[in-house]
Amino acid sequence: MPGPDRLSGLLAPVCTPFREDLSPDPERLASHCRWLLSQNAGLAVFGTNSEANSLSIGEKIELLDHLVDTGIDTNRLMPGTGHCALTDTVKLTTHAVNLGCAGTLMLPPFYYKDVSDDGLYASFAEVIERVGNENLRIYLYHIPPIAHVSISPQLVERLVRDYPATVVGIKDSSGDWSNTEALLKLELDDFRVFAGSEAFLLRNMRGGGAGCISATANINPAAIHDLYVSWKSEDADAKQERLNNVRSIAQKYPMISALKTTIANFRGDPQWEITRPPLVPLSGDQKSLLISELVHAGFDMPGLID
Repeated sequence: MPGPDRLSGLLAPVCTPFREDLSPDPERLASHCRWLLSQNAGLAVFGTNSEANSLSIGEKIELLDHLVDTGIDTNRLMPGTGHCALTDTVKLTTHAVNLGCAGTLMLPPFYYKDVSDDGLYASFAEVIERVGNENLRIYLYHIPPIAHVSISPQLVERLVRDYPATVVGIKDSSGDWSNTEALLKLELDDFRVFAGSEAFLLRNMRGGGAGCISATANINPAAIHDLYVSWKSEDADAKQERLNNVRSIAQKYPMISALKTTIANFRGDPQWEITRPPLVPLSGDQKSLLISELVHAGFDMPGLID
């Protein structure tokens, strides 16, 4: 049987809601995922803006199981499965593949710095061999501003050469367009390059990219998806500017807390503001300014569903 189709389009690193006791809230997560799907966004759960590295392996497995059990389409799921410990990465990746997830978004092991391409290759290769499933599809996660461990174009080429049916794409969250451009120019068959921000979406599409996996897809998915499908239109540059405006408002504040404040406001659900320490919610003044700026810009989150 053929494996999962390669993903493209818009995906959201889905924010993780917490209860008052700081335990993850699977029902609120599933509700937000259903809304994102209704707005044509795929689900990169356990990404950076999911507070993924504040969650245990067990918590992630329970949340993923709940999403699947409540009918979330596994063809739209790209959970983040990369961890510092090889065995953790293998365990969560294996679980995601066995559930039928279309792909996994995989950080490099990020605790040790200045590691070689040979070391990173050995890590990814060991995960692939240990998972040992022909349905595994890995989208590499390059985010040097946070991980401080880079996935070089040369490493990408080597992995794709040796595992062409498994290593099928990359999310470039370097914030450096020249790096994304270099990835787009690699001569790799059907390799999917996702921008790590919708600020680069139009340039990525014009360069042959696959879409974007972006924090603000949590709150502005319909408009981002609209540019993805209409990037050849005459008003594409104007649409990009409108996306940039919303993102510029959100990123004036700590991004995860800003996203959660926005969701809480437009859902009328203050519990969404909860973050797991060491992150903290926005202050009262910050919340007021953020929402005021968004409303002034004509922002809304239409079609919110429970």
